Amino acid sequence: MSQTSVSSRRVVITGLGAVTPCGNTAADTWASLIAGRSGLGRITRFDPTGCNAQIAGEVRDFDPTRPLPTPLFPRGAGSEPFTQVLTPKDVKKFGRFTHLGAAAAVEAYADSGLDAHRASLNAERMGVNLGVGLGGLPEMEATHDTWKAGGYRKISPFFIIQIAPNLLAGQVSLLLDFRGPNMSVASACATSGHALGEAAAAIARGDVDVMLAGGSESTVTPLAIGAFAQMRALSTRNDAPEKASRPYDADRDGFVLSEGSVVFVLEEREQALKRGARIYAEFLGYGASADAYHLSSLAPGAEGSARAMKAAIARSGLSPNDIDYVSAHATSTPGGDGEEATAIATVFADNKANLHVSGVKSMVGHLLGGAGAMGAFAATKAVHEGIIPPTINLDNVDPACAALGLNFTPNTAVKKEVRAALANSFGFGGTNASVVVGRA
Repeated sequence: MSQTSVSSRRVVITGLGAVTPCGNTAADTWASLIAGRSGLGRITRFDPTGCNAQIAGEVRDFDPTRPLPTPLFPRGAGSEPFTQVLTPKDVKKFGRFTHLGAAAAVEAYADSGLDAHRASLNAERMGVNLGVGLGGLPEMEATHDTWKAGGYRKISPFFIIQIAPNLLAGQVSLLLDFRGPNMSVASACATSGHALGEAAAAIARGDVDVMLAGGSESTVTPLAIGAFAQMRALSTRNDAPEKASRPYDADRDGFVLSEGSVVFVLEEREQALKRGARIYAEFLGYGASADAYHLSSLAPGAEGSARAMKAAIARSGLSPNDIDYVSAHATSTPGGDGEEATAIATVFADNKANLHVSGVKSMVGHLLGGAGAMGAFAATKAVHEGIIPPTINLDNVDPACAALGLNFTPNTAVKKEVRAALANSFGFGGTNASVVVGRA
C-alpha cells in the first residue's frame, strides 16, 4: 500500500473548476448536484442505433472559444491579456478532453485569485498534474476513418497532439505559465484521485507551492460505448436516461458513461493565508492501494479499497469518527456498489449513525479519468457549504446494501455540518485512491 503523507506542509484548496454534464462551470455543476438534477440523456454525438446502451452524459452548449468573464494576466500585468481558453485554431489542434480540461483548469485558476498575485509568485513553483484515462479516443476513431477513406496524406498533422494524454497538462502549463512539475496520471477511473493525491504530496514535501490537479475525459464514442456495453457494464435503461444511474438501488443495471473535467487549485496553506485567499477546505490525507485480485472487479468486500480509505484517514490525522461524509465511487454496477459499501461499513463501523454516503454519479454519470476529481469536488463543496448531495434514483435500496446500516442519502440533499469528508475512486487493474478533505 502506498501511503503518502501530506502533513509536513499543509495543503489547502483555493480554486475549483468543472465542465460536466450537470453544468459548464463549478457553480452550475454544484447547483445541479444539490438539486438532485440529472445531466444524463440519449447520445447525440453519434447514432447509437444497434447498441443496447444508447445513453450517456454529454457536455452540452460548451464553447472553449467563448470570452472569459474577466481577462487574466498569468504572465504579469503588462503582458498580453488572456481572454479565451482556446482559439478556433486550438480547437482543431487539440482533442476534446483537452478542450474540457483546459476550460476547467482556467476556471479553477481564475477562481483561486492567483492571477492578481503573479508578480510575487514564482512560476517555477507552480505545477500541473492533470490525469486522463483513455485519452483522445474520439480523435483516434475519426482519424482512422479518414485514413481508411483517403490514405496517409489525409491524416492531420495534429493527430498526436490530439490524442496524447499529457497534452492537456502541457497546454494548461503553457496557457497559465506554470513552470513547475508537469505530468499526467493514467490509472483508469482512479486517475484524478491519484492526480490530486500526488499533487498534494508535492506541495507537502516542498517541491512546489501551487498545483493545478484533477482530470478530464471525453470518450462518448461508438467504440467506447460499444466496448463497455459488450462487457455488460452499462445501463440499458434507454427509455429513461435520467433514471439510469442508480447506485445502491435494487434495480441498478450498470453505469452511464460520461465526459467532463474537474480541476482543483491546491496551494501551500501559509501562502494562501498570506495572500488572503478564499479556502474551500484543507487537503488532509491520501491513500492508494492495489487489489491484486482481478483486472475489472473489486476484491471481495473491496478489501483493497478499504486499505486505501484507512491510509487516507491515517495520514489525515483523523479517526473514522471524524468523517461526516463519504463521496463514494458508487458507479451503479450490480457488483461494485455492494463491495464498496461493505468496505465503507467496515472502515466506519463505529460511525455509521453519523455518517452520510452518496454517489454523485447518479446525476453526473461516470467521468472515467475525471471521476476521482468529481467525487472529491462533491466532498470539498460539502465541507465548505454544509450540504451533502444526494444519491438520486434510490427508490428501493438493495437489501444487501441496506443490511449494512449506512445512510445513502436518498434523493434529497441534506444540510449538515461536515467537519471532514472522504472521496473514493477505483479503477480497472485493481487500483484505488481515497482522499480526505476537511474544514480549514
